Amino acid sequence: MKKAGIVGGLGPESTVDYYPTFIAKYQDKLNSKQVLPELFINSINMYNVFACISENRLNDLIEYVGDAVQKLEAIGADFIVISANTSHIVFEEVRQQTKVPMISIVEATYEKATEQGLKKVGLLGTKFTMEHDFFKKPFLDNGKEIVVPSEQDQLFIHEKIVEELENGIVNPETKQSFLAIIRTMMEEEHIDSLILGCTELPMILEEGDVDVALLNTTEIHIDKMLQQVFLSE
Repeated sequence: MKKAGIVGGLGPESTVDYYPTFIAKYQDKLNSKQVLPELFINSINMYNVFACISENRLNDLIEYVGDAVQKLEAIGADFIVISANTSHIVFEEVRQQTKVPMISIVEATYEKATEQGLKKVGLLGTKFTMEHDFFKKPFLDNGKEIVVPSEQDQLFIHEKIVEELENGIVNPETKQSFLAIIRTMMEEEHIDSLILGCTELPMILEEGDVDVALLNTTEIHIDKMLQQVFLSE
């Protein structure tokens, strides 16, 4: 069986979600609770990632995340994921530093949007994910529209992600504010779906909260991990 490697800690809450969800989906696939996938987790510091991006030290970020990936490869991971969206700003550069496959959360989400025939997609995440092009590029390059909130709303969402969700805090008032931002995007931009482009966002937003499809990047990414595991079966 292929062993998964997860670069975690980006943040801890989503890393916690990856672990049991990956196990549950693996057991469902084999229809047995008496089996467990083998995996490695290398938990690094999300605040180092934020600092590198804020200070435009992307070479330092490539080195930091690349080192985490190489350690997973060295101990026997057969494929590797980074359990966060923001860190994918340097995904391509990091992927070049390892010989084992890496599964991109951005590529996986784009593929899911294509499967569902989505055309105009909203994107929520950290300010780095919303203001940079790394998540938007595959959508724009292939004729899809991708929409982010206003700059003021981006800053608000980022603050709540970092101060609350990354620390395991789910505030009902924050949820209502997020829903108001999403409704504005629906009314003004006519989005047909919404990417939860931060792996902590499913803590506070779920299917049924709004009248558009939600693309849960955490779940999409884990489903791709399962596909990779069973390529060897």
